[in-house]
Amino acid sequence: MSEPEVIRKLDGHVLILTLNRPERLNAWTYDLGDLYFDLLDKADADPEVRAILVTGAGRGFCSGMDAEVLAQSASGAKRMPSKGRRMTHAMSIRKPIVGAINGACAGFGLIQALHFDVRFAARSAVFTCAFTRRGLNAEYGSSWLLPRLIGHGRAMDLILSGRKFDAAEAERIGLVNRICDDGELMSAALAYAQELATWCSPIAMADAKLQVNSDWDVSLNDAEDRAKALGHQPGHRQDFAEGVKSFVEKRAPNFIPLG
Repeated sequence: MSEPEVIRKLDGHVLILTLNRPERLNAWTYDLGDLYFDLLDKADADPEVRAILVTGAGRGFCSGMDAEVLAQSASGAKRMPSKGRRMTHAMSIRKPIVGAINGACAGFGLIQALHFDVRFAARSAVFTCAFTRRGLNAEYGSSWLLPRLIGHGRAMDLILSGRKFDAAEAERIGLVNRICDDGELMSAALAYAQELATWCSPIAMADAKLQVNSDWDVSLNDAEDRAKALGHQPGHRQDFAEGVKSFVEKRAPNFIPLG
């Protein structure tokens, strides 16, 4: 049997998902996307999973939509993810998603990378929006996400030009958090994900994701009030007590799983 288009591996409390079409630089298809979203949903519901790490097999992370899919779309064919999900479905996952961007990250591949909470990149990684060079606008929420990550002017440059840029520029403008030598990318990204899984409250991380992703649209006072309300929920109070106790006792905390 051939390997699945997304490989799943559990390493402790970190789920590693690997996009697995290396002969096509992991170009996106709807079948691959449906499997990827299914695995994300299962991870979100699994209390054993506390953090998710996503990377690509071979030389690329994701080179964008597969050429055959693009040709079908250009001819008028319409297809959306299964189960009523959006292309931005990964944004709805409560658990932290760390990206290990190991190579080409283009078009729809870049959009999926924008959904990660923290992005590591190989020194050899290359990025591009590419949309305007295919006769497309800023697709699938990239016009909302990219300016929030790197600022209006930089987002306009990348979206309008569709130019390629390297990992050094991606780090300089804030698109990626850390650059690693190619051979050290996975170990560094996994170590970071393991740190989240070991030391950070799953409930607190889930609520922090919700706050950061939605507090753009509310006032400072409303953001503060919601933080207070979340902090007084029962799970938070229990994890807060455990977090303080484990800090005093100099040990790893035993936080409530999120399932």
